[in-house]
Amino acid sequence: MNQIEFIGDQWRRAYAGEAWHGPSLQEILAGVTAEQALARPIADGHCIWELTMHIGVWMSAARRRLAGDTVQPTPQEDWPLIDGGSPVAWQQTLAALQQEHAQLQAAICSLPESSLENQTPGENYSLAFLLHGVVQHNLYHAGQIALLKKAL
Repeated sequence: MNQIEFIGDQWRRAYAGEAWHGPSLQEILAGVTAEQALARPIADGHCIWELTMHIGVWMSAARRRLAGDTVQPTPQEDWPLIDGGSPVAWQQTLAALQQEHAQLQAAICSLPESSLENQTPGENYSLAFLLHGVVQHNLYHAGQIALLKKAL
């Protein structure tokens, strides 16, 4: 397995399952209702819905950086406001997350391995560092979501 295949595999496992550490992001989000996603069991903390959208923002940013864009989400883009809070809107948020995951998975798998040491546009680190970082970012927030879910 080359490094692109390895990173793509880690990306898939962290999101969809068969991860070494335990439940993937998708497994943690399974069964969460809109009401639960909006709940704030920790005062002044982010809710599951906000964390889910934030994860999607950084999936998109990583994908766009792989395409050569210099992307730095604004604070408003980084933590978007929840639109409505309905069950339909929650399902749309989950579908958007799934779409971002699939698009980034495709972008990762289409990279030539030689590009991993290229500098990330607008940043002082390699594309390999970016990709490992976005996997870590998802897992960090997946752990937060798992704790919030348990606290409900």
